[in-house]
Amino acid sequence: MEEEALLPHLFRTEYRKMVSVLCYLFGIKHLEIAEDIVSDTFLSATELWGMDKPPENPTAWLYTVAKNKTKNYLKRNALFEQKLAKEITYTANEADEIEIDLSEKNINDSQLAMMFTVCNPCISVEAQVALALNLLCGFGIQEIADAFLTNKEVVYKRISRAKEKLKSANIKIAQPSISAIDERLESVLTTLYLLFNGGYYSVSQNTTLRKDLCAEAMRLTYLLVENEQTNTPAVNALLALMCFHSSRFDARLTDNGEIILYEDQDETRWNSALIEKGTYFLNQAATGNRVSKYHLEAGIAYWHTHKEDTNEKWENILQLYNQLLQIEYSPIAALNRTFALSKANGKKTAIREAEKLKLTDNHFYYSLLGSLYINLDSAQALQHFQTAFKLANSIADKATIRKNIDWLITEKTVANNK
Repeated sequence: MEEEALLPHLFRTEYRKMVSVLCYLFGIKHLEIAEDIVSDTFLSATELWGMDKPPENPTAWLYTVAKNKTKNYLKRNALFEQKLAKEITYTANEADEIEIDLSEKNINDSQLAMMFTVCNPCISVEAQVALALNLLCGFGIQEIADAFLTNKEVVYKRISRAKEKLKSANIKIAQPSISAIDERLESVLTTLYLLFNGGYYSVSQNTTLRKDLCAEAMRLTYLLVENEQTNTPAVNALLALMCFHSSRFDARLTDNGEIILYEDQDETRWNSALIEKGTYFLNQAATGNRVSKYHLEAGIAYWHTHKEDTNEKWENILQLYNQLLQIEYSPIAALNRTFALSKANGKKTAIREAEKLKLTDNHFYYSLLGSLYINLDSAQALQHFQTAFKLANSIADKATIRKNIDWLITEKTVANNK
């Protein structure tokens, strides 16, 4: 790896681990201290490595410096020692003997504990997602703002308020108990689901950032799978869903960042290894007697990894959407079901169902209607696409809709000239 890219890469991969371990040690009340120590470690690396070459093992160097800075802090800060005496059961004079455990097992344990701490119901879902991105994934305030198309002041306030709520509620960072898992696992899965969707469906033009969001969501979900207590069917179903979606990531956009619709995607650009992993986790999810929304969405995503346009495929997708809407209704899921309905039962049936939704403020609604009216009523199709274009916000969405408008206008011109 090039030297100029080494530190940013290590910041993304190691910052989150070291902060989690130190938070696990210090407690949530001293979160800022943990962040300061780790940030100062990376500042030292920037200064020293800028004057000389990075060490042979830069990760080990960072861990060693972080440990030393932690011990120095404990030795010189009596007030901190007094506050933590009951919690971490040692005195400042013993700081030299303290082992700051940065083993892979303790890192994983720390991040699992942090995940359940961050996803406490005392803070909003939006704050949980932002805090998870910041503490567990190492994303900066500006990166989070870019990913969710908001400004950094909003993100900063959201994270700050979330931290204060966790502190004031005196939330303990500990391995989740069975009762905590039962109580919070759904919130954890919701946060990871939203985190993944923030990357996969983001309209941000930063493709690297979008992939990183998805990768982080998958990494954290895999931590749950690896832990015996949190390795539930729903967790496996969510990881399967992420694998199936990620398998088509590179086929969804052109080199210019324009959206490639599913029917036009190059199947050779799909990642077969991720499809295989998704199938494995979906099979692992097929236990117990409860079907979650993640099972159903993973099933839908599984069928989308079969490019062939068969009746079996679309009938299965349609039935999965029917079950999903019964479990958790959402207008977008209902809209997506209508597309499957058009494939299974024809466009006229789908149009009748789509028009019942009346999602008149949604550009996807009009785009779908435009697509359904193609070859049935070109004037109606054009009108719907034009409405969709007005409602769309992103450059990528507008570009896709514009292609349909231009094609319909061209077809109309050709027909009139015959």
